[in-house]
Amino acid sequence: MSTFAFDGRVREVPGVAGYRVADHAELGSTNSAALAAAAEGDPGNLWIVAGRQTSGRGRRARPWVSEPGNLYTSLLTIDPVPPARIGQFPLIAALALADAVDTMTGSYGLVRLKWPNDLLVDGAKISGILLEATMLADGRRAVVCGFGLNLSHHPELPDYKAADLAGLGYQISPEQAFTALAASLARHMQRWREAPFSSCLDDWRSRAVGIGAPIRVRLENRELNGIFAGLDPEGRLVLETGDTRQTIAAGDVFFDGAALGTPAAGHTAG
Repeated sequence: MSTFAFDGRVREVPGVAGYRVADHAELGSTNSAALAAAAEGDPGNLWIVAGRQTSGRGRRARPWVSEPGNLYTSLLTIDPVPPARIGQFPLIAALALADAVDTMTGSYGLVRLKWPNDLLVDGAKISGILLEATMLADGRRAVVCGFGLNLSHHPELPDYKAADLAGLGYQISPEQAFTALAASLARHMQRWREAPFSSCLDDWRSRAVGIGAPIRVRLENRELNGIFAGLDPEGRLVLETGDTRQTIAAGDVFFDGAALGTPAAGHTAG
């Protein structure tokens, strides 16, 4: 039986001080609902949960399959960090979700990370994370972080292998997943604000796949090939092509199968 109060009313997140949640049986998009709440003056630290999404979307407005049984949720934050640091948020979100999956499955180190924020188990993608930001009329910056976690089923993706936790032998309900994620993200957000970002990067690298391996990076209007040399101090991908290096803030990364199965602990960006 669901423990979510699927009535849209805002309540406190149990065990996570300072955060609220509104549970909905169905929404077009939890990100859109969070952005609408911001436009209406919500102070932030608001989670939106949906049992099902009818217009879920991924990066670059790709549709996201959102049938019941998986976790669909978004966190609204208001000015979470200075604007220059917002680009670090995808890595923080990925770390938080990875730690939550470890906690809920009891299998620590199960999840690896593919830059910037894809969670992989045995090379298969189990989640989607989408960040969106907008300036509000009163000068506040609303930043929404949306999470989709494959618990009981997964989409067939054209460019990636996908999986779900049930298929991997872990029976996790959306309620259990939300509880673990809400607690984990609150911890990581606090650490992000208070500790040097370098410590967060070290944790991200400890879960990374593909550092040191050949990669293909798909940008808006072109593709680049090179070696994944690591991350720069802001968490941007460092691509080595011949004698040159360049940093990439956003893009889709593709490895061969061997690279996806190789942990990258110990590698750093030069």
